[in-house]
Amino acid sequence: MTALTHFNQSGEAHMVDVGDKAITQRTAVTEGYIEMQPETLKLIMDGDYKKGDVLAIARIAGIMASKKTADLIPLCHPLPLTHVEIKLDTEVDRSRIRCQTTVKTNGQTGVEIEALNATQITLLTIYDMCKAVDRGMIIQSVRLLDKDGGKSGHWHHDQQKTAG
Repeated sequence: MTALTHFNQSGEAHMVDVGDKAITQRTAVTEGYIEMQPETLKLIMDGDYKKGDVLAIARIAGIMASKKTADLIPLCHPLPLTHVEIKLDTEVDRSRIRCQTTVKTNGQTGVEIEALNATQITLLTIYDMCKAVDRGMIIQSVRLLDKDGGKSGHWHHDQQKTAG
């Protein structure tokens, strides 16, 4: 197992020095879900929600979150993002919305945290906008699906080994 990189030899937290790393195109894809009552999902899909277009507002919130990640995660590097895409798909049969986020940059470190942050905030915005009608919504299964770039190259979630 690789050592935790955000701690120095003395065990103190520090920001990883990426200055000697090559600048490469970095991409991360994440996903997450928010489950809700069927009536809540119908309100969102019909565009009848009184606060406005829930999915459009959530998408913008997620994009903004990706750009603010370094302000929220203490040891995260501020990165110039070159692309952020947030796809929101309704799954009527499961009464939920799936959020898939893709974030890209040309840099010396990856964008996994930016993509995860964007997914979380997108889903949280949906919760915030709809909590008046459905406080029991569940945000779940937020995870990294795919990353590419840098020294470690390509990684896909199927490659993960589970403890056991």
